[in-house]
Amino acid sequence: MTDDAEDPADAADAENPPTGLRALLPDLAPWRASADFRRIWMSGLISNFGSFLTFVALPVQMKELTGSAAAVGAIGAVQLVPLIVFGLYGGALADALDKRKLIVWTEAGEGLLSAVLLVNALLPRPAVWPLYAVAALSSALGAVQRPALDALWPRIVAHDQLPAAAALNSFRWTVGGVAGPAVAGVVVAYAGLGSAYAADVLTFVVSLVLVVRIAASPASHAAAKPSLRAVAEGARYAWNRKELLGTYVVDIAAMFLAMPLAVLPFLADELHAEWSLGLMYAALPAGALLVSLTSGWASRVHRHGLMVVVSAAGWGLAVAVAGVCGNVWLVLLFLTLGGAFDMVSGVFRATMWNQTIPDELRGRLAGIELLSYSAGPQLGQVRAGGFAAWAGVRASVWSGGLACAAAMGLLALCLPGLMTYDARTNEHAVRQRERREAAAPARTPA
Repeated sequence: MTDDAEDPADAADAENPPTGLRALLPDLAPWRASADFRRIWMSGLISNFGSFLTFVALPVQMKELTGSAAAVGAIGAVQLVPLIVFGLYGGALADALDKRKLIVWTEAGEGLLSAVLLVNALLPRPAVWPLYAVAALSSALGAVQRPALDALWPRIVAHDQLPAAAALNSFRWTVGGVAGPAVAGVVVAYAGLGSAYAADVLTFVVSLVLVVRIAASPASHAAAKPSLRAVAEGARYAWNRKELLGTYVVDIAAMFLAMPLAVLPFLADELHAEWSLGLMYAALPAGALLVSLTSGWASRVHRHGLMVVVSAAGWGLAVAVAGVCGNVWLVLLFLTLGGAFDMVSGVFRATMWNQTIPDELRGRLAGIELLSYSAGPQLGQVRAGGFAAWAGVRASVWSGGLACAAAMGLLALCLPGLMTYDARTNEHAVRQRERREAAAPARTPA
């Protein structure tokens, strides 16, 4: 895949870095420089918004059909195994096949699954089993698509613009995280489940029109054929890169120890502020959104590993304070602050991954990344709920936050390579930068 010709505005910014308020605004260099980045970014924004409609509608329909909380909870269970299996194997596929084709076909598959939900919802007596089947298949398709997308970014974005691209992608996700559930709740409540599924189908159609226009992205000549051996090769590479391994461990630990979502309904009750539950759910993505809107500074940071650890510790401390506070507005404030810290950590984790992993391994490593940032929150829900049942809701929140901050201190001692990582001098980052620069003359404008 090729990059667009360099935008003169980007070259001017490189010579004269922005100052004042402009220095805080998101760096739009990837958006201006790469038409394929714009297409995929818009496709992701649209399909992500539609997916939140189904994310809300699916458990609502399951509740209406069964009246069972266990049946609703089982949706997450049927999604977990496909996520693990296809996340790892999907990474091998992303390395061995054309990434564009994988993205297009999985996007089309997701649209068809939403159409199945629509047809089922319109039946006189909707069936339960299609809900589980679609949840499992959708999880599998998403697990195949995500490594291909993650492996594609470094091909369509200049090496030095990858921090800005990570921030812009985070902005796309947080917009969906804030607005999507709110709109979905209104659509489901007032227009019905069929309308929610129909709108999701429409968003996939629009998204597909965008992704079919991106350029082909064939496999690297050095890429291995998809197999368990290829998956194991990616795992060995990650294990031997201790600073890379550290980013996975930090993310899993932070989410497992401090993710409070499972107990927020009970926390709102204890604060005698049932009205605040929606705001609590929105606070974490709202904090992430604030960081995305003021992310211009991220491109000027080079000690990415340090920022990953410090921000994860800040996430834990913010959650801990939220668990201690007795005022609901302070709880919302510190949950928002926690979401901001988590976003900072996420931006620099993604930057480290994109700037240092060889092209022929990027899909498999993206599969491992998918597991690291998907399994952690799910396990964290179990921890938070179980601890709350034993020691109380607020104790579950503040103890998890403090444990997260302490864990980050321990990891800082155990992973010196992560703490000293510098994108300007790290051997893997330098090698990838040189490879990109060597390949640059062969590129043509998109």
